[in-house]
Amino acid sequence: MLAALGPRMLDLARERSAGAHPYLVSVEHTRRAREALGPDRVLAPELGVVLDGDRARALEIARANVANYLRLPNYTANFSRMGFTEEDLSGGGSERLVHALIACGDEQAIARRVEEHLQAGADHVCIQVIHPGGDEVLSLDAWRRLATALPVG
Repeated sequence: MLAALGPRMLDLARERSAGAHPYLVSVEHTRRAREALGPDRVLAPELGVVLDGDRARALEIARANVANYLRLPNYTANFSRMGFTEEDLSGGGSERLVHALIACGDEQAIARRVEEHLQAGADHVCIQVIHPGGDEVLSLDAWRRLATALPVG
């Protein structure tokens, strides 16, 4: 598996590996990646999740995570290919950008986003629970809550 974001890496993943594991991507990217990989390669995108029913707090946590990647040209180029503008990439990331990349909300909202990636062609969705400060206790609680809510198989 290759950590493939752009078209050339997705082509390489199709030609020379078992598939691709794109990181920090939208459902639309998953759809395009499936088209690039074809039906015979594994597609396993990562999906960051903020399990928090408070919309403003969840967005703040998600934005802090996304902001780290807005300094990296490979990610900003990929966001641009996904249709995001310079405005979306400024100020820590627009709400539109952040919500496209990170699933926020309760267990059902997270499960819906996972299902969207599966419907777009993902074979598997790799979940990353995001918490401010990387609190392991909060992550364990989130994993327990998500375990029964996420689609299986």
